[in-house]
Amino acid sequence: MSSSTFSPNLPAVDALVIRPAYPDDAPTLARLAALDSQRPLAGSAIVAERDGRILAAVALDGGRTIADPFAPTADLVALLKLHIADTARSFAGRRDILRRMGASTRRHPALARG
Repeated sequence: MSSSTFSPNLPAVDALVIRPAYPDDAPTLARLAALDSQRPLAGSAIVAERDGRILAAVALDGGRTIADPFAPTADLVALLKLHIADTARSFAGRRDILRRMGASTRRHPALARG
């Protein structure tokens, strides 16, 4: 029997996607915030989708969360926060590598050309 054969003994697994919120997610996020008795998130956010439905979101600026109060979402919120923390650590690590190589990590404004 191959390893790709379905086994009835394995528990069902929901499809989970963690991704950036897109502009066309705004109505869904507003509805989610209303369900959660919260203000809509402002700025960039990441969302957790389970089986194609956005069930939780975290703002990248400030870490405010919204989640569906009628679905089990504590695990999703924890995963979103972990994802944000891991991404921040990864970015800091790349910055340190560039600094050790002698590259400047400061952003310089582009010079206007006349």
